[in-house]
Amino acid sequence: MNPVYRSRLLRHRVGIALSIIAMAIGLSFLAWILGTLLVKGFGALSFAMFTETTPAPGNEGGGLINAIVGSLLMVGAATLVSTPIGILAGIYLAEYGEESLLAQVTRFVTDIMLSAPSIVIGLFVYAIYVANVRHFSGWAGTIAISLIAVPVVVRTTDNMLKLVPSSLREAAFALGAPRWKVAMLVRLRAVKAGVVTGVLLAVARISGETAPLLFTALNNQFFSANMNAPMANLPVVIYQFAMSPYDNWRSLAWGGALLITFSVLGLNILSRTLFRQKTPK
Repeated sequence: MNPVYRSRLLRHRVGIALSIIAMAIGLSFLAWILGTLLVKGFGALSFAMFTETTPAPGNEGGGLINAIVGSLLMVGAATLVSTPIGILAGIYLAEYGEESLLAQVTRFVTDIMLSAPSIVIGLFVYAIYVANVRHFSGWAGTIAISLIAVPVVVRTTDNMLKLVPSSLREAAFALGAPRWKVAMLVRLRAVKAGVVTGVLLAVARISGETAPLLFTALNNQFFSANMNAPMANLPVVIYQFAMSPYDNWRSLAWGGALLITFSVLGLNILSRTLFRQKTPK
């Protein structure tokens, strides 16, 4: 056998072996984490968890209904805010701002926000909103997680619109369609499944955020749908209960963690299967 070929084959096999080992280590830790979550989380699931509010310190029983409703309200409001803003911004970047300075700055800022620690966004909203109104609120939490979701939707929309063939645009222009109609009714419609996927991924991203809500929505032991007051939410409740000395609080924290994990997993599976779309030719 050629010594050069033998050397390359050896390096190839070593590289493949190291890659498999690294993958196995990562998967083993993931299986360990998920296994622990499933065992302790399923043990905490009960009817009371979905019907009762969080218990006071030292009290037995209780549930997470106030935290579940609070998370749904804030995530739902953030989705309603971030979706139109992100889609419209993505359309501008792809259709009107391909070479403009504003588009380049927007893409740069979007990339920074995508990688920015969520706690920094929480502190930012605390400084500009919570500190001025002098109280925590569900609206402050909505603003914080909206700032996390918007860049995800913007980049997804921008990238998906770039996949639309230029011939499709040219055909629409040849028929006399104005540019806004080409953008909204031709390009966006052609990649609507990919845009919806981006929205679902953004929802999955903000569903488990804890740090920004600690500085904005905080928590509420009681059931409340008032968005202008401190509001319970699953991530913060899990964070507080997991470190408590009470067994029922820790059990509820495991149940809440399992609920968030399955919710995020479901959204990711939905975004990759139900709205799967082939790349435009």
